[in-house]
Amino acid sequence: MLAGDDSIFQARAGDFRVLGEDADYLAVDKPAGLLVHPTRPGGPRTLWEGLRELLGYELATGGQISIINRLDRETSGVVVVAKSREAARQAGLAMEARSVRKTYLAIVFGHPTWKSRVVDIPILRRGEHESSPVFLERMAHPSGAVARTRFRVLALGEGRGAAYALVAAYPETGRTHQIRVHLAHVGHPVLGDKLYARGSGCYLEFIRDGWTPSLEDRLLLPRHALHCVKMELAGRVWQSPPPLAQLLAFCF
Repeated sequence: MLAGDDSIFQARAGDFRVLGEDADYLAVDKPAGLLVHPTRPGGPRTLWEGLRELLGYELATGGQISIINRLDRETSGVVVVAKSREAARQAGLAMEARSVRKTYLAIVFGHPTWKSRVVDIPILRRGEHESSPVFLERMAHPSGAVARTRFRVLALGEGRGAAYALVAAYPETGRTHQIRVHLAHVGHPVLGDKLYARGSGCYLEFIRDGWTPSLEDRLLLPRHALHCVKMELAGRVWQSPPPLAQLLAFCF
């Protein structure tokens, strides 16, 4: 089974690694499975709670915690935190100016016929356009918010009767689920993506029954294979090696 090493696909409580820190920003390596923010009282431990403990002194002396880039629960990689109001303001201005550079790696179904391409297609919440049983589900639609992602194919592979590709993604905007929606829209959804790879029914099945052999047959992985490998902000660069070494060896 591809998911034999749980350390690659699941997070332990509070399990994140500091990548770098200065007076303004802290960067951490978030594992897959760790929520960024609490979703309900008494829910699982989150990155936010771990950051409050780590930056307790800063909070006690007038600082704050502002998470600059929020990753989905199953997405791993670099998360940057502003430690003061001014640092958060500067990061916000950089985001508006599209001067924040983010690089992701994704493993997708199929062999793209293109080496590189730009997907410039707006995104909206599916429920705003048509019925959807999943509130967070997004879709590509011309009436949505502007969304633009550059993609580059890095490698092709095959295994378990399926074709795969390793793709670098460079989002120029920051819409919810942007990379996953754009890849699914062009016919190459991310492995393990319960919402967009094989329809949202997989997500509902997972919520109801957990990870099942049926889901493994369709999605191959118990998490979506998406990782934020690098982020550049205000002259700073933080990097996180992808935790998908075993999967890459299997596929490629």
